[in-house]
Amino acid sequence: MKRSKPIVIGVAGGSGSGKTTVTREIYRSFSDKSITVIQQDAYYKAQDDKPFEERLLTNYDHPLAFDTDLLISHIQELLQFHPIKKPVYDYTVHTRSAKIVPVEPKDVIILEGILILEDERLRNLMDIKVFVDTDSDLRIIRRLLRDTEERGRSVESVINQYLTAVRPMHLQFVEPTKRYADIIIPEGGKNSVAIDLMATKIRTVLEGKDSQVL
Repeated sequence: MKRSKPIVIGVAGGSGSGKTTVTREIYRSFSDKSITVIQQDAYYKAQDDKPFEERLLTNYDHPLAFDTDLLISHIQELLQFHPIKKPVYDYTVHTRSAKIVPVEPKDVIILEGILILEDERLRNLMDIKVFVDTDSDLRIIRRLLRDTEERGRSVESVINQYLTAVRPMHLQFVEPTKRYADIIIPEGGKNSVAIDLMATKIRTVLEGKDSQVL
């Protein structure tokens, strides 16, 4: 029995909020289902037309940094059970790689990213919208640890980026999208009660869609 269309779950929240942990928990909870994850980070715009020095100035926390039109078209293709070729972004050269990742259509699509709730067209494709709401002090600590330990960045550069781009963009663009969420999860992946409630809601939606299929 084929589902009428896949279910799309959006997981938004600020940088370091715990979106990836929440996404991982959703994936684990529905491992018995046909499920895939699409990261908004893969859809940063190609910048081949710009010199490298100009690419270094890219504000990756601004909505205009993303190729949202391409992301929307890819979600629409997956909703029609058509495969897509997901782009790969190369942060070492600050532009899109020549590589692509083939993605097959699945019954459950998790869309994760800081600004996935910012565009109304994208929101309208989602069945469930989740916002991971974590205090700013925890988010900056997590980002600091991640970028220094995993990406080899200095403490000073991480703090400077946070103060000049991440924080103002969060306040202007990310935080306001919380009002569009169906479910708000405080403290990210640490909130097992909220995650269990969300999983129950997702199963209800899945069962409802199954019942619509003749």
